[in-house]
Amino acid sequence: MNGRPDVVDGLFATARRAPTRCALRVGGRSWTYAELAGLVSATAVRLRSAGVRAGDRVLLVAPTSAEFVVVYHGILAAGGVAVTVNTLCTAAELGYFLDDAGCGFAMGAPGVEATLRTAAEPRNVPLWIIDDGVLEHGHAVEESPVGEVAVLLYTSGTTGRPKGAELTHAGIAAATAAVSTALDLRDGERMGTALPLFHVYGQVVVMGCALRTGATLSLLPRYDPAALLRLAAEHRLTLLAGVPTMWTDVLAVDGGSERKDLGSLRIVLSGGAPLPAEVAARLCGRLGGRLLEGYGLSEATGVATMCRPADERRAGSVGRALPGLEVSVVGDDGTALPPEVVGEVAVGGPVLMRGYWRRPEATAEVLRDGILLTGDLGVLDADGHLRIVDRKKDVVIRGGYNVYPREIEEVLHEHPAVREAAVIGIPDPRLGEEVAAVVAARPGHELRPEALRDWLAVRVAAYKVPRVYHLVDALPRGTTGKIQKRAIDTAAVTALGVRPPRSTTRL
Repeated sequence: MNGRPDVVDGLFATARRAPTRCALRVGGRSWTYAELAGLVSATAVRLRSAGVRAGDRVLLVAPTSAEFVVVYHGILAAGGVAVTVNTLCTAAELGYFLDDAGCGFAMGAPGVEATLRTAAEPRNVPLWIIDDGVLEHGHAVEESPVGEVAVLLYTSGTTGRPKGAELTHAGIAAATAAVSTALDLRDGERMGTALPLFHVYGQVVVMGCALRTGATLSLLPRYDPAALLRLAAEHRLTLLAGVPTMWTDVLAVDGGSERKDLGSLRIVLSGGAPLPAEVAARLCGRLGGRLLEGYGLSEATGVATMCRPADERRAGSVGRALPGLEVSVVGDDGTALPPEVVGEVAVGGPVLMRGYWRRPEATAEVLRDGILLTGDLGVLDADGHLRIVDRKKDVVIRGGYNVYPREIEEVLHEHPAVREAAVIGIPDPRLGEEVAAVVAARPGHELRPEALRDWLAVRVAAYKVPRVYHLVDALPRGTTGKIQKRAIDTAAVTALGVRPPRSTTRL
């Protein structure tokens, strides 16, 4: 691919077509498309001057902000590959990403400087702490050669260390085009969110679609449900995107008079985790607009199915396949199953990742003949509407964040007093799922939940640290000696008032 990358083509095209249109609003500041394109180009020039070349991986650690929008697109405009990760990552986790991706450059917000510096300096990775200059000094738009891959998004399923899903420029362009078509996004739309932009939902479905369609993107850097409602009202948003925990929090905010100020709201978009039917019904009454759910995963650039504005709402449905994509439910032999039969959800189309970075075996397990096996169990109805039934994978979705049990289990097993451990998800009325650790001690050792929590807190990001600890004498095992998670008494772990074989503690 030569010329400007597909991901920023839409931004640059709108800057030429409507240079004075507002592109981005954060806090009390705003930038036109011409201004934003100039800042992106200036960042690209600065990165190339620092030695970033086409295909180079650049670690980006920054919260939802105007700086993220500029730097992310600047990396791509320079020809680099953006490796976007959670700002809550520890130095050890950042070090893993730097090593695994082979990053030649790292960029971070001032708030993560100490952690990022701890990871980058021993590896001699050049570090750029993002300064105010990225929002102040524009540059004429330039073309630059780019490679096929645009982003490495790390995900791990339930086995091994996190793997980098290689998202291509063409795949991201296809994903944003599909969502824009399905939602009937119009020229001059006003879209807003408090979602993290390092995650595929905020990055592609919201930011990517907004800048592709020439919308105004309003960002809330620090999530607060009352502030999210104010953002929607004051910016007269037509689309507001979030995850179920956000909507639960919004429903708890004193209604006041904001309902009459949300007359512009056309779409309320929910994704990242299942939305309880009761919450959905209350949310429709509270916000007005059309509540639409979608389903996707990082390996499919965040998209697969989505409800349409004109569709009749179906309980539990996450919509139909997006335009240009194929979604089926298959059996163990890969054969498509008839409607209303549970099977594994499979996705095909131009949005699929190129593969897992430097992991051909792992890639071959999920990508077969151009079809992605998602590991999720679902049912299609006769009209093609998908309902997710369960997950083959043991991923715990806590408040929209994926927590991968084996990663936490491996860290727990490093504790000198831990003999064995299993991490599971348990129901939580607000977060959807909470992370729970079921742990057995080594003979002669005593375990305290507080000590386990402290052990994990310095080794994994805060959102991954279990809040519930269930101490047992031994974990259930099968005939081969493998721990049987399904045999764990999840109800006992969940019911904190009940004290099963040892003790359960919520921290």
